[in-house]
Amino acid sequence: MLKELLLEKAKSGTLKVEIKPNAVRNEVTGWIPEKGAFKVSVKAPPKEGRANMELVKFLSKLLKREVRIVSGHTSKRKVLKVL
Repeated sequence: MLKELLLEKAKSGTLKVEIKPNAVRNEVTGWIPEKGAFKVSVKAPPKEGRANMELVKFLSKLLKREVRIVSGHTSKRKVLKVL
């Protein structure tokens, strides 16, 4: 269900996410309706941009489209552009 919702929201070209670094695995763990954002866990630590790189790589593979961070580079809340 989350993957279908993610794919549907990605069609708009923009995604909001809240990232949780240092997770056991990369996965979309939830949807926050009041924020219009997905909760995404990534394995990488939040140091030197590694969690951001892991997030972009993970979502690009999942969506089969290029993904870039538009805002929130140093925050757990991010806005992503889906190309």
